[in-house]
Amino acid sequence: MTSEAKPEQSQTSEAAQSPAKLLIDFGPLAAFFATYYVAERLQPELGIYWATGVLMGATVVALAASRLLLGRFSLPPLVTAGLVVVFGGLTIWLQDPRFVMMKPTIINLLFAGVLAFGLVTGRPLLKLLMGEALKLTDEGWYRLSVRWLGFFLALAALNEVVWRNFSQPAWVNFKVGILPLTFLFAVAQIGLIRRHEAKD
Repeated sequence: MTSEAKPEQSQTSEAAQSPAKLLIDFGPLAAFFATYYVAERLQPELGIYWATGVLMGATVVALAASRLLLGRFSLPPLVTAGLVVVFGGLTIWLQDPRFVMMKPTIINLLFAGVLAFGLVTGRPLLKLLMGEALKLTDEGWYRLSVRWLGFFLALAALNEVVWRNFSQPAWVNFKVGILPLTFLFAVAQIGLIRRHEAKD
């Protein structure tokens, strides 16, 4: 009886974790967006700094919550949190919003660089990050890595175009749109994943 109850308990635990994981992923960005638009109405010149401070705090809290929920730190969120704290701190300290606006470029170039290194050395590093969730052939991992590499490079280039050529509110809207865009891109890879699924 005990052994039969374990899968049900596991499924219940995973179902309970899903809303929490969603909040961890979207929470800091939602907090940034909400703070910016509230602060912009009260103190327009300080909106980006208030929002950056809230983003830093929310990111650290989300990272701690992820540790409690998953029992470990995942490398990409850990790197992102570190860059948020560094570039956010520079933004507030130097009163220069360009640092936090450049952060998405740095993050995406860093992820693209890691994937490119894996492809050049013949080690699909994406497999190390997603190997527990996906079972693909070597060709599948290669193709998926190439696609994500291109996506990260495109996001980095797009961020540079937006923050250098458009208004600050336009950049904030773009930043908030990065996460849904990433989700849509991930969904678009389902066909490739199915075609190159490794057979037991």
